[in-house]
Amino acid sequence: MFHLNIGDEAPEINAKDENGNNFQLSAHKGKKIVLYFYPKDSTPGCTTQACNLKDNYAELQKRGYEVVGVSADDEVKHQKFIAKYDLPFTLLADTDKKVIQDYGVWGLKKFMGKEYDGIHRTTFVIDEEGKIEEIIQKVKTKAHTEQILKD
Repeated sequence: MFHLNIGDEAPEINAKDENGNNFQLSAHKGKKIVLYFYPKDSTPGCTTQACNLKDNYAELQKRGYEVVGVSADDEVKHQKFIAKYDLPFTLLADTDKKVIQDYGVWGLKKFMGKEYDGIHRTTFVIDEEGKIEEIIQKVKTKAHTEQILKD
């Protein structure tokens, strides 16, 4: 599953956002990116995580971070998720799972005794040069911003 390391060049992203606009990671060089992968819009853990990032969005922006979420949900589901929780950041619709696979976050999961393939909740902090600065694999949905800012 996982193949990226701290210091690696972040794989290019070429995906549609919630409005169907093309998002390319390379167009955001010079900015720090919090790229977070999550399983599904409007599920309890994903909502908690998104709302934690929303509630701390001003602080993240003040420190120079741009937040981008990625799941395999389509643009319509992303629009509903954003509207319902008033999310101020971009969500990418990776319906073909290309970005998810490029970042190595797709794989076997276990839940309630069952095994299945899915998205592993993972966050990549990407620096201004497009290099991976940090990888957070054990995401705390209620305290995710603190994990990112660490102070």
